[in-house]
Amino acid sequence: MADAAITRESMEFDVVVVGAGPAGLAAAIRLKQLAPEASICVVEKGGEVGAHILSGAVIEPRALDELFPDWRERGAPLATPATDDRFLWLTEHRAFRLPTPPQMRNHGNYIASLGDLCRWLAKQAEALGIDIYPGFPAAGLLEEEGRIGGIVTGEAGITRDSTRGPNYQPGMELRAAYTLFAEGCRGSLTKQLIERFDLARGCDPQTYGIGIKELWEVPAPQHKPGLVVHTVGWPLDARTYGGSFLYHFGAGLVSFGFVVGLDYRNPWLSPFDEMQRFKTHPAMRGYFAGGRRVSYGARALNEGGWQSLPRLVFPGGALIGDAAGFLNVPKIKGTHAAMKSGMLAAEAVAEALAAGHPAELAAYPEKLRASWLAAELEAARNIRPAFARFGLWGGIAYAALDTYLLRGRAPWTLHHPYPDYATLEPATAAPRIDYPKPDGQLTFDRLSSVYISNTNHAEDQPPHLRLRDPARWLPVNWERYRSPESRYCPAAVYEAAGEAEGQPRLQINAQNCVHCKTCDIKDPTQNIDWVTPEGGGGPNYPSGM
Repeated sequence: MADAAITRESMEFDVVVVGAGPAGLAAAIRLKQLAPEASICVVEKGGEVGAHILSGAVIEPRALDELFPDWRERGAPLATPATDDRFLWLTEHRAFRLPTPPQMRNHGNYIASLGDLCRWLAKQAEALGIDIYPGFPAAGLLEEEGRIGGIVTGEAGITRDSTRGPNYQPGMELRAAYTLFAEGCRGSLTKQLIERFDLARGCDPQTYGIGIKELWEVPAPQHKPGLVVHTVGWPLDARTYGGSFLYHFGAGLVSFGFVVGLDYRNPWLSPFDEMQRFKTHPAMRGYFAGGRRVSYGARALNEGGWQSLPRLVFPGGALIGDAAGFLNVPKIKGTHAAMKSGMLAAEAVAEALAAGHPAELAAYPEKLRASWLAAELEAARNIRPAFARFGLWGGIAYAALDTYLLRGRAPWTLHHPYPDYATLEPATAAPRIDYPKPDGQLTFDRLSSVYISNTNHAEDQPPHLRLRDPARWLPVNWERYRSPESRYCPAAVYEAAGEAEGQPRLQINAQNCVHCKTCDIKDPTQNIDWVTPEGGGGPNYPSGM
């Protein structure tokens, strides 16, 4: 909670939205459409809107159609229709084309830069009179008499030793009748809210994936705008959930991503190195031939689905978008769901403002339950847990049963029995994985990858990756699991140093962090807390990427 000893400037709004992603911007816009007189502020931790969103997503425009029926005339940056779907199963040396499941068919969808879509949404929001403040991370909660009354933005000018430097500036208090949290997956304030108000009581543990993404420019002859390729199988084993995607869009761009479910068991597994190895497959290598890698990033993904959604409302606010977990895993899409959740919350806020500010936005979960979004997520609820329970082949078989025969209306619900941090096997019980060295042309190392993400954090600031108890690392992370954080982190933030001297210790290179938050999720004792760094810190993906 906020430190009352610091004197801060304060601003008052009807609504503060935390996060200028698809959910936050859609919420702000929808509220302004319904309540033109409402004062609305959106804060964004990136240095500009879209700075922390790496390009290349398949976007279902259903929610955008509702928000702006004339989005085409307004010039929304959705210019590449998805035209060709391919779904492949890979063995080590071969690829077999499988029927594309209905959820993964993309007729009517678009391949686009999600960062550019958010920039466009921000322009629409500002034209309506909404205030947007990039470079202002939400660092603390304002709570009074059991109600959230806004947020505190991060301080600037705090030195590494936690003293106030010569350029110190306190954070600002942004007070509001309602605060909507659209921080994205595993948001730092969302995590506090879930604990403070016991929002996860009665639901399954959230489960996650790590999505690692590269953006490539490829020669015109091999660029096929509208092509969508998904794969399962190699290089992952049959008990590890995951797969890849390649999306061709724009002028010679290919968005390539690799996803690994964070419920994986082998502590020697490295999602980053699995991604690099994937590109060497005979059926995949040609997609990158003659091309060059232009950007890199990673982020955690909510995979729990319907049964893992927390309670969405609390006194003074609500969770929207990926902060709550609105992602359709079988579709491999979340933008439309995030936007719709924000719009539903905005409708509830508009009604609450008109009714004199009731404590909780009870209408929001009610509106969700009556919406197409609830029907979509509920129909997809069993597919991800089926893969966790039955493995690759059992999961595919169950998905076919659920999709084609039961049509999402199974009279049962499969559950996620445990959180991702509880799944690792001891290092001595798991097979070691030897990954090939990168060649610098098709495959790469972590540090060169971080370099092209334009990641930057002020060096003289407190680390934004914090250990609750540093003494846990040696007996648990090292002795039991041999430092899994040094492998699951895709940015070389965590290193086990001193092994050769017989004195292993954990070194944290926080400047490398690309804000994926995997460490906050997968650490086996939940000893790592990711918090917002000083404003604007992190990756920087410019427009067009």
